[in-house]
Amino acid sequence: MWGRDMGFRAPRIRIHGVQRTASSNRQLPETRSPLPLLFRRRSSGQIIRNIATVSSSLLPAFGTVIDEGYLQLKKYVVAPYDHRYRMWQTFLVVLVVYSAWASIFELAFKKAATGTLSHIDLGVDAFFAVDIVLTFFVAYLDTTTYLLVDDHKKIATRYLTKPWFIMDVASTLPFQTIYSIFSSRMNHEEVFGFLNLLRLWRLRRVSQLFIRLEKDTRFSYFWTRYFKLVGVTLLAVHSAACIYFWLAYNHPLEDETWIGSEVNDFKHRSIWLSYTYSMYWSIVTLTTVGYGDLHAVNTGEKVFNMFYMLFNIGLTAYLIGNMTNLVVHSAVQTFAMRDSINDILRYANKNRLPENLKEQMLAHMQLKFKTAELKQEEVLEDLPKAIRSSISQHLFRNTVENAYLFKGVSEDLVTQLVSEMEAEYFPPKVEIILQNEIPTDFYVLISGAVFLSTLGAGDLAGEIGVLFNIPQPFVVRTKRLSQVVRLSHQHFKQIMQPHSEDGKKIISNFTQYLKELKKDMLDELPFLTESLEEMDIQERIPNDDQRDVQAHNSLEDESTEGPHVTSLFTKSIRVIIHGHHPEELPTEKVTFGKLVYLPDTVEGLLGLAEKKFGNRGNKIVMEDGTQVEDLDALRENDHLFVF
Repeated sequence: MWGRDMGFRAPRIRIHGVQRTASSNRQLPETRSPLPLLFRRRSSGQIIRNIATVSSSLLPAFGTVIDEGYLQLKKYVVAPYDHRYRMWQTFLVVLVVYSAWASIFELAFKKAATGTLSHIDLGVDAFFAVDIVLTFFVAYLDTTTYLLVDDHKKIATRYLTKPWFIMDVASTLPFQTIYSIFSSRMNHEEVFGFLNLLRLWRLRRVSQLFIRLEKDTRFSYFWTRYFKLVGVTLLAVHSAACIYFWLAYNHPLEDETWIGSEVNDFKHRSIWLSYTYSMYWSIVTLTTVGYGDLHAVNTGEKVFNMFYMLFNIGLTAYLIGNMTNLVVHSAVQTFAMRDSINDILRYANKNRLPENLKEQMLAHMQLKFKTAELKQEEVLEDLPKAIRSSISQHLFRNTVENAYLFKGVSEDLVTQLVSEMEAEYFPPKVEIILQNEIPTDFYVLISGAVFLSTLGAGDLAGEIGVLFNIPQPFVVRTKRLSQVVRLSHQHFKQIMQPHSEDGKKIISNFTQYLKELKKDMLDELPFLTESLEEMDIQERIPNDDQRDVQAHNSLEDESTEGPHVTSLFTKSIRVIIHGHHPEELPTEKVTFGKLVYLPDTVEGLLGLAEKKFGNRGNKIVMEDGTQVEDLDALRENDHLFVF
């Protein structure tokens, strides 16, 4: 018997601050929950196998707090989901299959019940008798408290008061053998044949096994359902064949039976010959072939034939419905793809789209369905964020770390960036980015290649538009099948705001990358040379926040200052600075104000004003003449006068 040596453990559970146990109504320092048994110290493969076979009924209720302490189940108590107990139950299922076949067979063919099969029946009954005894030592899950009950008295009381115990005993007792012990004569064989039909009660174990296998990810759902349907069909065919032969065997006139009209003296012929004829008739009738060589002769047989054919209608509908569902389920993706392609063709023809654009649409749709099982969104959308992040880290972290823009940044930043990225596939010769489109995303190429200075795995596309916050300057088109990870502009900005040091490193990497661009690409970006010179000036200005030197626009003509980078990485206040006293009016020598990001220090603001207006001031005042001493008091779009 399996007991304490098995090492079963269950945690203590507190519900509403009180520790309780299912074994007693009084408060005790120990309780038991089935959940920790799923996480015993084993290899990862064993843990996966345990989780795959767990029924939802074994999970604790919501609101249950599980402590880290573990307690053993009581001595000589078996956990219902222990793998050894499951193996025992699976072995009994094999015996159930034999019992289901033999009980009906022995009713129809009485000679078989007194031969070799009778000794096999005794052995099978002995195994089920052992299982009855073992059930008194198997813990059960209380469906009201969701606690695992391991109290021997409660286990026994529950089993004895349920109809399962009576039916288990009735289906296990060898009535014919017991009768022969107390009586020297073997009468009432027909009664014992019907009592043997109680063994069909054991079929509930087969049903429970298939329910568990359908939820077990280690087994194919298609083949599990397929074998279940085959089993139901064989049981129906076998049962009908035996009952039909029983009707003929018990008819007073042999010649006026369906088999007697074809086989003379069939009662004294071989059992297996009669069984073959019976199975042949049953299969022909079930499949609605109806050759007519074996047909009902007397009234009883005709009545049974009518009920059997009505039953066959329902069974056939059940089989066809289930098989159709299995087949259609495997082809549903194909149907969806064909419908989507037809919709695209109709749309393209109706709007007279050019052929190259139509081909791109079709290629993208076909690729979408071909890679459906690899898409992150469909596979991961129902998983917790932590698991999704871990998977993304495993798949894309190395590539992102090696991208030029993120070299040298902190691991925390890389982790956050990868967690927000989404994977996509693009077919060959398809535009990933269009020129002059809004810079909503930038991409890291995982595999494949694109037409933009021949970018390959680990390279970036679209980052210039995102970092400068300008329309995308280049068209990015795939050369072959490519996989990319995409990060949105807004997510990138939000992640970068608390990482000022990493922002400086990214600016440095980006500046170095821009300096290494080819001349033909630089010519496409007329503002780039000025921006690079300004970045060089930032590196030489001490104690000056680089975001303030970079991001500014002229109120008179915003386009003259060009786009800038560092405003992405900070959460700044924009102010308008002037290089004259507030009472002076702008003249040819006094320029209009400029919109800039507010530095962190007064010295930084004075240095920024000197760069903009060419004069070094020492005083900062508001429009009303109030002198500014603390920059934290300023608000968005305040006018500051530096002189």
